[in-house]
Amino acid sequence: MKRRQRGRPLDGWLILDKPQGPTSTDMVNKLKRLFDAQKAGHGGTLDPLATGLLPIAFGAATKTVPYVMDGTKRYQFTLRFGESRDTDDAEGAVTGTSDVRPDNAAIEAALPAFRGLIMQVPPIYSAIKVAGERAYDMAREGRAPVLEPRPAQIDRFDLIDRPDADTAVFEVESGKGVYMRSLARDIAIACGSLGHITVLRRLRVGPFTEDMAISLDKLEQGEDTAPISPALLLPVATALADIPALALTESEAVGLGHGQAISLVDLMGRIPDGADPAGGTVRAMVGSRVIGLCRLEEGWMKPERLL
Repeated sequence: MKRRQRGRPLDGWLILDKPQGPTSTDMVNKLKRLFDAQKAGHGGTLDPLATGLLPIAFGAATKTVPYVMDGTKRYQFTLRFGESRDTDDAEGAVTGTSDVRPDNAAIEAALPAFRGLIMQVPPIYSAIKVAGERAYDMAREGRAPVLEPRPAQIDRFDLIDRPDADTAVFEVESGKGVYMRSLARDIAIACGSLGHITVLRRLRVGPFTEDMAISLDKLEQGEDTAPISPALLLPVATALADIPALALTESEAVGLGHGQAISLVDLMGRIPDGADPAGGTVRAMVGSRVIGLCRLEEGWMKPERLL
């Protein structure tokens, strides 16, 4: 017999303003309990030190997590010059010191090399697997892993404040899988110093922005009473707002639901300007209802992920 799932079958997104301290998994487990939900996941890990946007997906929204994680992220972090740490943030042990405190001109001169598509070495305290083991597990056991550089897309990397000679505040917009701790470490080295992150906040994840975020304190206010109302959840389709929409008829949607592709010839005049007919993704809609995500390729629109 199929085992009955515990909790309510909820669908939607909760945009949490994550506090400093807990892990992203801690937050998923807590919100799953607070909402009494059957299924939940998150749209992009935040370090325990970090605060800010942590999108939590419930039910059918978990199917759209990969599209959220592929979206643009915006971060703000504070770099402290003078010390390197083994974690590349304030929680780690000191591994080196420097008396160099670069001025603003030196920092601005170093920044262009970190914009665009760069090669980045991840922090050794990261979830990357090396020969089947997590890098952070190896590092904690004193077996520091050797991590290879990997491509990282940095769309914007700006110095926005300089509170004092020891610290600098930056804002970054980046693609998937970019480590802010590595950026902080490497920009300090490029300026002839050493450094690590002391404050890190995520301001945007794909279509999700700070004005959508809810604090954990607000959610915990009703923890001793009934489960939190699903009215706080954003629709599943909110995660797909950045993907061009293509209108379908009801009959086309039925065919799509059965795995049938639709000729792009039949969709002439409806293909959105932002969609690439040679490999682009579109959000298939019937009226205001999202049917799923489809790939445009080889003259056809093919179902990729139906909701």
